[in-house]
Amino acid sequence: MRLEYFQMIDRVLELAPESITAEALVPPASPVFEGHFPGHPLVPGVLLVETMAQAGGYLLLSRLNLSRMAFLIGTREVKLRSFVGPETRLTVTAKLVHEGSGFAVTDAAITAAGRRVAEVKEMKFSIRDFPAPELAEAMRVRAREIGLLKDQDS
Repeated sequence: MRLEYFQMIDRVLELAPESITAEALVPPASPVFEGHFPGHPLVPGVLLVETMAQAGGYLLLSRLNLSRMAFLIGTREVKLRSFVGPETRLTVTAKLVHEGSGFAVTDAAITAAGRRVAEVKEMKFSIRDFPAPELAEAMRVRAREIGLLKDQDS
């Protein structure tokens, strides 16, 4: 098995208390494309789901002031509507549906050039303490890199 870093969100475009809009630019080349599919590179659908999960997760991290972590635990309905290839600019949105009792639910979608390419309904997260201080610090660093967290917010 060959895995790359799973840093799907490149920058936050808009952040509101109950929604987030982010951008993700598919790279022109990736080891993922070597096997998926030779001569016809496509972003695997599960990575599109991961991209939407990260948008929802960042929304929740923001709501939690990066004090706890949101871990994906399930989805209710996923629709993959179009193929996504290299160098595609994606707009990723997530909206809060429910938060409380250690759980949260978001809905999310991805569009490219104004067309919906993927969506998920009821993406469920477990809200937990960070299991390691290194993870908490890595999330703070990444939040600054993508514009979720500003220096004055730390």
